[in-house]
Amino acid sequence: MGTESENNSKEGFLVKRGHVVQNWKARWFVLNPDRLLYYKYVGSKQNSCHRGTIMLSNCKITCPYLEYENRPLVLKLQTSTSEEYFLEACTREERDEWAAAIGAVVQNLSSHDAQTPSPSQIKGSTSLQLHNINLSQVVDSMYDVHTGIRLCSHAEQGSSYTNCFSGAAAVDWFVFNKLALTRVEAVTLASALLDEASLRPIGVRSADALRNAALGEQFLDDSTALYCFSQSIQKRGSVKAEKSWSAVELGGKVVKRGYLLKQGHKVKNWKVRLFVLRAEPGFLHYYDPSKNEITPVGSISLRGCLVSALDDNGTPSGVKGKVQGNLFKIITQKDAHYYIQAPTHEERMDWIQAIRLLT
Repeated sequence: MGTESENNSKEGFLVKRGHVVQNWKARWFVLNPDRLLYYKYVGSKQNSCHRGTIMLSNCKITCPYLEYENRPLVLKLQTSTSEEYFLEACTREERDEWAAAIGAVVQNLSSHDAQTPSPSQIKGSTSLQLHNINLSQVVDSMYDVHTGIRLCSHAEQGSSYTNCFSGAAAVDWFVFNKLALTRVEAVTLASALLDEASLRPIGVRSADALRNAALGEQFLDDSTALYCFSQSIQKRGSVKAEKSWSAVELGGKVVKRGYLLKQGHKVKNWKVRLFVLRAEPGFLHYYDPSKNEITPVGSISLRGCLVSALDDNGTPSGVKGKVQGNLFKIITQKDAHYYIQAPTHEERMDWIQAIRLLT
């Protein structure tokens, strides 16, 4: 689901395998004349957080890359420093378009004898590799009432915080429980939990580090930097019932696929989801692109629903966060309201028209 622009040859969502903890995350990619930049999409593209840079000089592309059985739409990039990046598109056409666009950049750099990037321009490949770390299990262990990290009250700059812990205490806990061999490894692991939003900063020091530090250094090994568990973890108390999806509902003809942002129903945050539009019967299913699972995390019945574009000026009623532009809304027969954001005006209109044909 990429877009073309005047300054950049291509941009759009891809799902990237992590370098440190090898999980999968949706990222916004921007292809420049000599590098591929990727961002965490926060609210709107203008507010995105830069996550990394892939230098493309002498880069090798493998497309398709078929070693992931449950992810058939992956392409692989290997840089001149032998770093490997695995990127997943939402369709074969989109994957091949990205491979062609990146290949054209690589060929152009080669034909012009581009200078080798300096070491300061290239992210080193010596960072910690935590291959088999299950972040959910790490969080479960941290939150265990008997053996988990001790929650305390702390004060910072005149403010008091409860049910929290310091960065130094978390690093101590990781090392003591042999989840990390060194304090540096523990910081890397804790930074991954921050990126997962399993942990969140509270207070000035930790929040500043999250906003301003480089990826992998956003968690502070410091007794004055405070953190707590996310609200979703704190509210645990009952096991969420498994949703069942009928074969009829999931057996409809796929009309359209693509990455869109959806506002949560309970916690009004925005997350990238893979949307699949099906006909006969008309359903819009959405999936968590970070998971290998083939079952959706939610669905919208399109029978009798209303879909409309939202005003791009300001933040419409019902929408939370700093989100502007390319929004549309779906209201179901049962009066459930869904707020969705497309990356471009054209894609918003394409989705609206496709959905209207099935209502």
